[in-house]
Amino acid sequence: MKNSLFIGLFILLLAFTTGDSIPQRPEDISPLLIGETIPDVRLQSVDNQAVSLLSEVAKKPTVLVFYRGGWCPYCSRQLAELRTLEPDLNKKGYQLIAVSTDSPENLRSTLDKNQLPYTLLSDSDVTAAKAFGLAFKAPAAYGSTLEKGSGGKNVEKLLPVPAVFLLNRQGVIKFEYINPNFKERMPGNLLKAAIESVS
Repeated sequence: MKNSLFIGLFILLLAFTTGDSIPQRPEDISPLLIGETIPDVRLQSVDNQAVSLLSEVAKKPTVLVFYRGGWCPYCSRQLAELRTLEPDLNKKGYQLIAVSTDSPENLRSTLDKNQLPYTLLSDSDVTAAKAFGLAFKAPAAYGSTLEKGSGGKNVEKLLPVPAVFLLNRQGVIKFEYINPNFKERMPGNLLKAAIESVS
């Protein structure tokens, strides 16, 4: 009897301690799902101003993109493709917001270097990526890159799995594309088709 009680308590304790832990691999994340409402996280603008994500999304339907950082060549290619898609997104009534672990200063550099016409927001402490269920423990080799990129705020050395969410003005997820393989990003033609399907 005592043994079974001890085992039951041990399993319960294990469930609680692993429930809040950060996934060690991108394949193990548990992201928000279609139909759920996004959390009202606070991010930083390129001008280092606090921004409520839900307040931004309330302005118009949103294509919300999570990317790793301006240091990532796959992210840079994605951001460049989004730049070419942005006029079409605007015609469809959507705004584009891209979020990364970069500090506001590094966001400014990415914005200027790539001449991006859309909004970049800083999740340098990875609060938003955690709240969306996208954060995982980065491989050790990324440690110094993440520290430098986040301005020292990414103390847990976490990365978001790259993701694209289509949101209505209430912050409800209408579509999502999440791929644990950071080398594969949502193609522009698929994004346009997704917008057509939810409009």
